[in-house]
Amino acid sequence: MLVKVFGAAMQGIDALTVTIEVNCSQGIHFYMVGLADTAVKESHERIRSALQHNGYKFPHRQLIINLAPADLRKEGSAYDLPLAIGILAAAEEISAEKLGRYMIMGELSLDGSILPIRGALPIAILARAQGFDGLIVPRANVREAAVVDRLHVYGVDNIKEVVDFFNGDRELTPTVIDTRAEFFAAQNNFDLDFADVKGQENVKRAFEVAAAGGHNLIMIGPPGAGKSMMAKRIASILPPLTLHEALETTKIHSVAGKMERNGTLLTQRPFRAPHHTISSVALVGGGTFPQPGEISLAHNGVLFLDELPEFSRQVLEVMRQPLEDRKITVARAKYTIEYPASVMLVASMNPCPCGYYNHPEKKCICQPGAVQRYLNRISGPLLDRIDIQVEIVPVPFEKLSDSRQGEPSAAIRERVVRAREIQSERFKDIPGIYCNAQMNSRLLNTFARPDEAGLALLRTAMTRLNLSARAYDRILKVARTIADLAGSDNLLAEHIAEAINYRNLDRENWAG
Repeated sequence: MLVKVFGAAMQGIDALTVTIEVNCSQGIHFYMVGLADTAVKESHERIRSALQHNGYKFPHRQLIINLAPADLRKEGSAYDLPLAIGILAAAEEISAEKLGRYMIMGELSLDGSILPIRGALPIAILARAQGFDGLIVPRANVREAAVVDRLHVYGVDNIKEVVDFFNGDRELTPTVIDTRAEFFAAQNNFDLDFADVKGQENVKRAFEVAAAGGHNLIMIGPPGAGKSMMAKRIASILPPLTLHEALETTKIHSVAGKMERNGTLLTQRPFRAPHHTISSVALVGGGTFPQPGEISLAHNGVLFLDELPEFSRQVLEVMRQPLEDRKITVARAKYTIEYPASVMLVASMNPCPCGYYNHPEKKCICQPGAVQRYLNRISGPLLDRIDIQVEIVPVPFEKLSDSRQGEPSAAIRERVVRAREIQSERFKDIPGIYCNAQMNSRLLNTFARPDEAGLALLRTAMTRLNLSARAYDRILKVARTIADLAGSDNLLAEHIAEAINYRNLDRENWAG
């Protein structure tokens, strides 16, 4: 008997339908075709054990299984459950009447229990788009898949539940969640808050400006000054995720297997902080079995690179194109995949190898020229993509010992959201532009023209401070954000002055 069961394969962050054709006939051989990897082929032994443990017989007949389309590589153990159901249906041990109405995915344990899979959310989106009545997934993935409305999503713990369902001996209850209610209820739950930060008012202001305009930011300061502490709190002042952003971000984490058990939509912007020993592939994605990299996992959120000069030069250089294009195209001989990568880059570094250059109390012991060589580990083109460069100094004892809390993240976030709303209105008719950091030269001429006093100040700063030509556009972008925070339609000299202050770490004048 020939039956068809439907599953899915991942390509990038989207799912494609896989038709599992099982033909059972006289003979003793077992064949599996359709470009299956080792994990899929090993399902034979898992299925045999799971069926025997639950009182079903693995058919002692010839089985030919085709995974169509045959030219699409099938990877992973998530095909165990649909393969097992297809084998039983082909052997006429269960009814095949309802098989075509459901998409099925799940990994089998040897005792027949069903283990979690990757990519449940993209699979659910595909199942709805293809018109399936329902989707059967492991219980651990059911809330993630149930985010998709107008689709019956069933969570199961054991293969026996699925067999009884298709035989009509058991009713499965679809999981229903109020996606919007849960999403909006958890948007403001942050463990870290800027109220815990003592002092550093100028740096907190720089973070506010960066969050309001989507600007990349780098901090340079000695050990223990609070660089990592503040970077970890930046997600608490970024604008809340929209439902569309949350869905796209959750898809990426689902494909990468980073979702929490029984998780639903991500409600907070991701914060990723990879170690400086990370490889280029781990950062941008790809590999033998393609997976999203850290840049894509930080999509719609923050990518924090601590101790930036310690990262491999090659690793840092591969970020240049994603930071500009906000997407990553991984092209290999056998596949080409595109991952989204719209991130806010936050980086930190010591000012020199010993860490105490420009320290107010401790003396730098580095050799002459060491500071410049240390900064030269970061290429000019990469530094060019960082709008705000801010110096951070240690907090004095008087502020550390002050029991009063600083301004909470919620108050800062309100100002950031208002500034983003101004930008959304400004760029509503310009596709692909959502914040000031994305403006090109033409848009700068339209929306970021300083007044006469501001232009004179900018001209003086460029000359006296020996600022590079690349700093010009960055100053205007940041000044436009500062004006938005102030609710000003015009770019005034005070906005230009503050923006210039955020370029005081340009390499021409940092190391003397």
